[in-house]
Amino acid sequence: METSRTSGGRGAPWTAVPSGADRAPVPSGPDGAGAQEQRRAGPLIVTEDLGLLDDLLRLCAAAGVEPEVHHRVPERRAHWTDPPLVLVGDDAAARCRGAARRPGTVLVGRDRDDSEVWRLAVEIGAECVLRLPDAEGLLVDRIADAAEGVGRQALTVGVVGGRGGAGASTLACGLALAAARSGRRTLLVDGDPLGGGLDVLLGGEREEGRRWPDFAGSKGRLAGGALEESLPSVRGVRVLSWGREPADAVPVEAVRSVLAAARRRGGIVVVDLPRAADPAAVEALAQLDLGLLVVPGELRAVAAAHRVASTLSMGVRDVRAVVRGPYAAGLDERWVADALRLPLAGELPYDPGIVADQDAGVPPGAEPRGPLGRFCDAFWVRALASGGAA
Repeated sequence: METSRTSGGRGAPWTAVPSGADRAPVPSGPDGAGAQEQRRAGPLIVTEDLGLLDDLLRLCAAAGVEPEVHHRVPERRAHWTDPPLVLVGDDAAARCRGAARRPGTVLVGRDRDDSEVWRLAVEIGAECVLRLPDAEGLLVDRIADAAEGVGRQALTVGVVGGRGGAGASTLACGLALAAARSGRRTLLVDGDPLGGGLDVLLGGEREEGRRWPDFAGSKGRLAGGALEESLPSVRGVRVLSWGREPADAVPVEAVRSVLAAARRRGGIVVVDLPRAADPAAVEALAQLDLGLLVVPGELRAVAAAHRVASTLSMGVRDVRAVVRGPYAAGLDERWVADALRLPLAGELPYDPGIVADQDAGVPPGAEPRGPLGRFCDAFWVRALASGGAA
């Protein structure tokens, strides 16, 4: 009789597997509450090698997924064709000859480097051969990607002010709210620890969820779905902001892990960036598809923005100017963009009602018929038409 089993138990919704010997899962929350969440459906494992099986079960646990295990090709065709990934042990490859060809089949072995392994991989239609322990990190990524159904990465837009008070946080909130209104998965990331908190600007400072200090120990890969579910949701936008208490700077490794996980979920990611290029901000720049430099229409702002534009351009391939009125005499949006030698992303109209709206608890850009809302809606129409997020 065909036998099968799963790895059993429940695990953290994301874990990290560093490249060294220490591969202990990283808890999903400060109190380990995430360990109570059910793991996602994972790959089919086909092997009778108990040592190899133990390794594969450990890597599935690290990816936060629940695999199904068989000793040979399952009798039911759907058990072979439906899983997002099939991991065939090199001991079982010969028994998989004649099975239906399917994408996402990987032949896995341990310290075997002979022509027989490659011949078997071709015969079963494997996409690649991975050897443990050297390929453990790569295999965890493959398992997690398959379970998450990773497709097109999120269009990631960073917003930074050309000078203090330029309105970068206001624009970042407006862009996130406009993207959410269009029905797209949207994550707003507060990259400025001294900015006062984007959750406050959105009116969601009391919403339950994790903040940046909770991710300070994150390394390696985080599961995008679990990251999204752990964050506060405000007006359809998932928000990663700072806590109210003073906290140490978030390490570069944590910024890298969090932003990479956010991008894998697809949709839109908007990052509000500080003007100072600290290591965490530099890492965030490396993950941007587009940088928006917000510049008021005044000479001193243009002079200050020159230095910020130089820093942005070193980390982001596509940097554009968003020019905000009112203007000093003789200036307009084209003059400012040309002075900065940047393409013009658009003119952000002066909106004297934003302050009053915020005092009334209305986030910037929440009203689609207002100047900021109209600007942000038009921005996404242009950005997405040029090949952005689905």
